Amino acid sequence: MAIEQETTKSNPLLEEFSKLLDDDFKDRKLVENKIIKAKVIEILKSFVVVDARAKSEAMIPISEFSQEELTKLKVGSTINCFLERIENMRTGEIVLSYDKAKRMDAWNKVVKAFDNKEEIDGMITSKIKGGFIFQAFSGALPCFLPSSQLDTRPLKKVDHLMNTPLKVLPVRLDRNRGNCSVSRRAILEKHKNAETAEDLKTIKEGDIVEAQVRATTSWGVFLAYKSLDMLLHVSDLDHGRVKQPSDLVTIGQNLKVKITKIDPETNRISASIKALSSDPFEDIEKIFKVGEIYEGEIVKIMDYGAFCRLKSSVEGLIHTSEIDYTNRNINPNKVFSVGQKIKVKIVNIEKETKRISLSYKATLENPWIKVSEKIGEKMKFKINNITEKALFGELTELKLNSMCHYKELSFVENVSELQKYKKGQVIEVKIIEVKDEKIRVSKRALEKDPWDYFKDTNKKVGDVITTKVYETLKSGVKVSIDPEKKIITTIRRSDLAKEASDSRPEIFSPGNSLDAKILELDQKLRKIKLSPKAAQEDEEASLMKKFGKNASKSGAKLASIFQKAMGKNKTEKK
Repeated sequence: MAIEQETTKSNPLLEEFSKLLDDDFKDRKLVENKIIKAKVIEILKSFVVVDARAKSEAMIPISEFSQEELTKLKVGSTINCFLERIENMRTGEIVLSYDKAKRMDAWNKVVKAFDNKEEIDGMITSKIKGGFIFQAFSGALPCFLPSSQLDTRPLKKVDHLMNTPLKVLPVRLDRNRGNCSVSRRAILEKHKNAETAEDLKTIKEGDIVEAQVRATTSWGVFLAYKSLDMLLHVSDLDHGRVKQPSDLVTIGQNLKVKITKIDPETNRISASIKALSSDPFEDIEKIFKVGEIYEGEIVKIMDYGAFCRLKSSVEGLIHTSEIDYTNRNINPNKVFSVGQKIKVKIVNIEKETKRISLSYKATLENPWIKVSEKIGEKMKFKINNITEKALFGELTELKLNSMCHYKELSFVENVSELQKYKKGQVIEVKIIEVKDEKIRVSKRALEKDPWDYFKDTNKKVGDVITTKVYETLKSGVKVSIDPEKKIITTIRRSDLAKEASDSRPEIFSPGNSLDAKILELDQKLRKIKLSPKAAQEDEEASLMKKFGKNASKSGAKLASIFQKAMGKNKTEKK
C-alpha cells in the first residue's frame, strides 16, 4: 500500500489517469446477479476474455460455450453475461458467467411462456425415472417431461423422439427452486382439438364413413376417422349376439359404419355397423325352421363349440355336445376349420336373445341305432384305459367307446383280473347292454358259466354233493364244487361236523373229499351254502329211521345201531 501511494505521488500523470477512470466509471452501474453485455476482445485456449466496461477485463471459462457457439464467436462479438460478483470495486475485478446468463435468459423465457401459455422449443436428451430430461432453448434450461405427458397415448418406443427438435408447453413452475415441468401431450391435444373442431364440421348424424379400428375392449371398439375418435359399442357390431368384439374385428381393420349420434358438448361420436342393415331376427322364424337342415359356413371355432353362419348376420352355435355322437367333449378344431361348408340342423331359436342352437351330429348317421341291434354279438374291444374297477376302450367295428367291469372279465369276479390286461391290447367281448348312449361289454359272457354245473347235474337245494377241500382257514374251509374248480365256496367251521372235535379246520387237507348238503342255492346271485354237518345229520336220521325204531324204545345207543346196520350189511353181502 505504501509503495502504491509513493508511486502515485511520484507520478502525477498516473494519478490524473486514475482520477479520469474513476470519473468515467461513476456513470457505469454494475449490479451483481444481473445480466450485462460484454464485448469479446480475445479468445484463448481455456478462456474467453471480454470487456464488460469495468475497470478490468473479465475471463470466462471456454467450457461454458458449446462447440457450435465457439464456431460463431469472434473478437468484437457482443454476448450476454451474468455478473456473479464484483470482487474489487477499486480495481474493477468482476466474475462473469456466460452459462448462467443463458440459463437466466432461458428461465425468463420459460416464465413468460408459462404466463402466456406459449410453446417453447428444445429436445429430449435423456430418460430418467418417471420421465425425460427436456433441454429447452438449445440446452440452456433442463426441464422435466413426465412420461404421461409425452403423448396422447402410451408409447412403447420413444427412440424416434430422442434428440429431435420438439415443441412443448410449460405446465408447472417452481419459481423458488427454478424447476419447470413441460408437456408435449398438451400441445398434441391442443392441435387435435383444433383439427377435431374442423373435422366435426364435415360430418353429421346419419353419415356413412369408413373408419379404422384403433383399439378393442370387452364392451366396444374405438375407431379413428380423420382426427375424430368414434365408439362402436358391442351391441352395434352385429344384429346377432357378440361375446367379444375382438372375435369380429382386428386392430388396423377398416370398417364402414354409420354415425348414429354426435354429442356437441363432449364431441363424442357413436357409430354402428348393424344400422347399415335391417335386423334379420325380426323374421327369423319365417326364414329358418326348427328341425330343418341348412347349409352354413364355419366362421369361428372356440373351446366350447363352433359358430356357423347361416346367412349374413345370422349365426348359430354348434356346441361340443352336438358335434359327435360318441364324444361329447370333442375338440371342435379336430372336426371343423374356418371357412368350411357344412350341413347343420336347427335345434332351437331364441328370438329375443338372438340365439340359434345348431346340431352337426344330427345330420350324420346315428351309430347308437346300430349298436342297439348288436346286443349279444361278439366284438373286438381295444383297451384305451384301465381304472381301479374297469377297462375302458373302443369297439373297433362300431368306433364307439364302451366299458367292461372287472366282474365281467371272468367268472372269478376278482378285481385282480384287471392286472392281466394292458393298454392297446385287443380282446373279444360281447355287448350285454346299451343304455343312455353307454355300452357295457363282457368277456366272460363268451365263456361257459361254471354255475351251469347245477343245471347240467340237476343239483338242487337238499341234495348232498361231494366237494374237494381247496384251502383251509381259521374260520372254516374253502371247497371246490365243480370238477374244473371254478366254483369255490366257504364252509363255516360250525357247519363242518356235528361233533365239535370233528369240526376243526386243521384236520382237513387240500384235496380231501367232503360230502355236504346244499342248504341255499341262488344262481342269479351266484351264492351257495353247504353244510357237511347237515349231511351227517340227515344220514344219522336215515339210519335211525331204518334200524332204530325198536332200539330207541329200549334205550339202545346210536353206536350199537350203526354196528347192527354194519353187521346186517355184512350178512346181506354173504
